Amino acid sequence: MILFLVATFLLSCGKESIDQGQGSNDFLWTHINDFLYQLQEIDLNAVAQSKFDLVIIDYSRDGTEANKFTAGEIAYLKNSPGGPKKVMAYLSIGEAENYRFYWNSDWDSNQDGYPDAKAPNWLGPMNPDWPGNYKVRYWDPEWQSLLFGNSDSYLDKIIDAGFDGVYLDLIDAYEYWGVGGESGLNRSEAALDMVSLVKKIAEYAQNVKGKRDFGVTPQNGEGLSIYPDYLSVITGIGKEDVWYYDTEAQDSSVIGEVLEHLDRVKNAGKLVLVIDYVTRSDLVSDFYQKARTKGYVPYATTRELNQMTIHSGFEPD
Repeated sequence: MILFLVATFLLSCGKESIDQGQGSNDFLWTHINDFLYQLQEIDLNAVAQSKFDLVIIDYSRDGTEANKFTAGEIAYLKNSPGGPKKVMAYLSIGEAENYRFYWNSDWDSNQDGYPDAKAPNWLGPMNPDWPGNYKVRYWDPEWQSLLFGNSDSYLDKIIDAGFDGVYLDLIDAYEYWGVGGESGLNRSEAALDMVSLVKKIAEYAQNVKGKRDFGVTPQNGEGLSIYPDYLSVITGIGKEDVWYYDTEAQDSSVIGEVLEHLDRVKNAGKLVLVIDYVTRSDLVSDFYQKARTKGYVPYATTRELNQMTIHSGFEPD
């Protein structure tokens, strides 16, 4: 009761001076057996009352700097009434988002989806599937300086807020820029460029900033697990659409290839998170059974990632 009252007070006042290294959520990443993945419409108190071991959220309520979560709020989640939690922040490193603090409206002033003359050289065209998200040449030092390395960088803001780690998205951007990719650039070193970037992020957070247990978990791009140096620095992996794409079953050959890569991560002693966007009870049951049989940690929800989904019979414990 005392802990709950203290945490509630910290949440209400947004206190940011809390010791970010302190707390009762210091369990191992590999001990996580359930997780929440929600990027929009976060109800912090509802999440805190839940029993999820791991919570993956945005660093901000709406993606903007003005509404970023405070250190007090993240501490409240980490030591919450529903039980201790690891809290990871979503971070896109393969695309730029036009609602983030680093965006300059002059980069695409006419909003036609193509960089204007004032745009930096690293900025590519907008992703037609995700309006407002732009491809980036992620190996460019200028782009990387927005992600980490100084007090105003994205990763530093996440660390300062007390998050336990980052959940890195658009890892598979190397396929777009690589040989045979849609960009036409045919960059032969595209995969290794992404490996290098993930390693730099881990090195910066864990060694430069001194957060030794800071989690670095990429989403998708599971093919990079063939690189031992990549596999050694990641905390785990998240993979979407493993057995189902919405209500449609994935092709067995695709599933087999994905599982081969995920097993490589699991056999290295790392956490494997799987997300299928299914809500029909029979598909949810099949997904959870298959995932747990493989030793993966499953979460079934809506593709909008705008709600906390708890399925009957598969509640977090």
